[in-house]
Amino acid sequence: MLEIIKEEITGGFSVVPVEQSAIRLGVALFLGAVIGLEREASGKPAGLRTHMLVSMAACLFILVSQNLATLDFGPRESMRVDPLRLIEAVTAGVAFLAAGAIFTSGGRVRNITTGASMWLAGAIGLACGAGQEALAGLATALVFGILLLLGWVERRMGWRDKEE
Repeated sequence: MLEIIKEEITGGFSVVPVEQSAIRLGVALFLGAVIGLEREASGKPAGLRTHMLVSMAACLFILVSQNLATLDFGPRESMRVDPLRLIEAVTAGVAFLAAGAIFTSGGRVRNITTGASMWLAGAIGLACGAGQEALAGLATALVFGILLLLGWVERRMGWRDKEE
């Protein structure tokens, strides 16, 4: 019985081994946390946990799709495996979440940057799931620099309120 349970738990990693999947999910969590930490420190409604979950979910969708593509669903010529559909689905889902973070207050639109950072966290998760951790890391470093540096410049120039 224990062998059956072990096989069921580890047998689903036919394309991306369990260790590699764990690394990809971990990197997606970490990189999502880097962006979320800045949003959290800025007091934004979508912070550390939200960005971590968005990034990891996107990574998981890619990992699942890679394994689904290898399952037998009938004749090979009738299968249509389209990774762009998955990217579109993740993008649409994250856009829905991001739209929920954006609101209007006092005639001003608020949290657009947070919505964009959630969208980017999804893209970073997709990159991690596809085995492109270096690309995801580069994107994370760039966005973290943008959020910190340009946020500081905007406050110094008076383009943004101090508490934003």
